[in-house]
Amino acid sequence: MTDICSFNVTESPVAFFIFNRPETTARVFERIAAARPRRLLVVADAPRPDRPGEAERCDQARRMIERVDWDCEVLRNFADSNLGCRQRLSSGLDWVFDTVERAIILEDDCLPDPSFFRFCDELLDRYRDDERVLMISGNNFLSGSPPPQHSYHFSRYPHIWGWASWRRAWRHYDVALQQWPQVRNGRLVRESVIHRRVVRHWRRIFDAVHAGQIDTWDYQLTFACWISRTFSIAPSTNLVSNIGFGVEATHTVAGGPLAGMRTTPMVFPLRHPPIVAHDRVADAHEEAVLGPESLVRRAWRRVRRLLRTTTVSR
Repeated sequence: MTDICSFNVTESPVAFFIFNRPETTARVFERIAAARPRRLLVVADAPRPDRPGEAERCDQARRMIERVDWDCEVLRNFADSNLGCRQRLSSGLDWVFDTVERAIILEDDCLPDPSFFRFCDELLDRYRDDERVLMISGNNFLSGSPPPQHSYHFSRYPHIWGWASWRRAWRHYDVALQQWPQVRNGRLVRESVIHRRVVRHWRRIFDAVHAGQIDTWDYQLTFACWISRTFSIAPSTNLVSNIGFGVEATHTVAGGPLAGMRTTPMVFPLRHPPIVAHDRVADAHEEAVLGPESLVRRAWRRVRRLLRTTTVSR
């Protein structure tokens, strides 16, 4: 017998990253509140002094946490000065995994389907000690694909619009990509991607991240996945919608096919793949057909935009 999950109490701690968007923060907080986690870890960046009105908006977002009305331990990690995306997300995640063994992570623009929490809970338990699995994603960007045989597959691309992981996996993460110069000209990238034409693009992306030229944290998670030879779990349906595209966003300013994607509830019980193995067909499909450009060409366009507009604090 199968069921489509409604709101369920989550067993895992939830880490909630907020900044200056009280409207989207409120919508995501409602979903977290319905899941009623016993521990809620809230990470917030501070306003930028040169942005009029941002201090008030940051304060409004932080006050949202005062609405916790269930049995829950609330832990706060609020920055006193603005750290920027790269340092606030990476330092906040360091704090999260110093505090708890595992966590479900949501940013203030990542609106989860209710079934996302149960999906993460079950797989956090199942793969708790499996060093082959780095993280669990709530994202599936291949809408319209044939229905898969299993509830999820194993990918080399760790998407982070709603995800979950463990302390033992986070140790692979390095925001500075210190190992990149040693492995740049080796087989790491060639062995991690399906289509050879994207190798040069990923090298350019990691070059820019290693040089500190862009204020981002998430490409480093892709590098962690590849350098550790681990997998991300990708659900068979999209479980999280990014509602943050717009002029107030840090990186997702322009719209596109990924903006506000529809979510579809996960069906339970989960149908597990029989073995932990890379689904090369799914990753090849993602590299080749995600939107009007390939996955990596999209990534490189984003890097070039950030290189033009971002000044990294040193």
